[in-house]
Amino acid sequence: MGGMKSGRGARDRKRRGGRASGGRQRDGAAPEGERLQRLLSRAGVASRRKAEELIAARRVTVNGRVAELGQRALPGDDVRVDGKQLSLPDGDVTYLLHKPAGFVTTASDERGRRTVFDLVPPTPGLHPVGRLDRDSEGLLLLTTDGELTLRLTHPRYGLEKEYRVWCKEGRVDGGTLKRLLDGVELDDGPARVLAARPAPGGAVVVIAEGRKREVRRLFKAVDRTVERLVRTRVGDLKLGDLPVGAFRELTAKELARLGYNPA
Repeated sequence: MGGMKSGRGARDRKRRGGRASGGRQRDGAAPEGERLQRLLSRAGVASRRKAEELIAARRVTVNGRVAELGQRALPGDDVRVDGKQLSLPDGDVTYLLHKPAGFVTTASDERGRRTVFDLVPPTPGLHPVGRLDRDSEGLLLLTTDGELTLRLTHPRYGLEKEYRVWCKEGRVDGGTLKRLLDGVELDDGPARVLAARPAPGGAVVVIAEGRKREVRRLFKAVDRTVERLVRTRVGDLKLGDLPVGAFRELTAKELARLGYNPA
């Protein structure tokens, strides 16, 4: 079988005496290879936590054998998830995309609709960080780095996201904004905005959660109909003047501003 693929191609390796496949430890020696959950994370398959779930569900194999939690893999080992060989990029990449309306945030769509992946270069392991629904626009991150995805989406980090909202009813009054700040009851529990201010035709709000269509549902709960929704900021990253449908690669400095410093 072929080994793990990378942008530079699989590397041939020679096995030394006493080294078993799958990165097993030799007697009295330090463990060799890389933990599978970290490997899956680097490949953009899943965060380390989700990778552990994949391994526990027996969906990961190494050299044709079902993997175990804590197992390591060596360069050249044939690592597969659901039968598909792992493909490692030369290095992680993260894109900031100005998502247009009308694009779904999935790799493929059974209904043939356009996806955000039509707007960026084909990249192994690339996946969206969170979601923007089909009708929403604005700042969307796509990355091959599973750890970054965890850092930006896990509730414990409370990453702020800012939205410009246009409503059918026009500019949102102060009383309605106060209701959003105080909190409303949604069908999946209470929710509130962290900050809010009126704007022509609607409002600007900040949230720290990422529930499905949360901003639209918040406004519906205060009797406002969202006609247009644009995400303008994630953490310290701003959409700025990036044209609709365009993307750019994030720099290490920008990742650091998000509180993420990859090793």
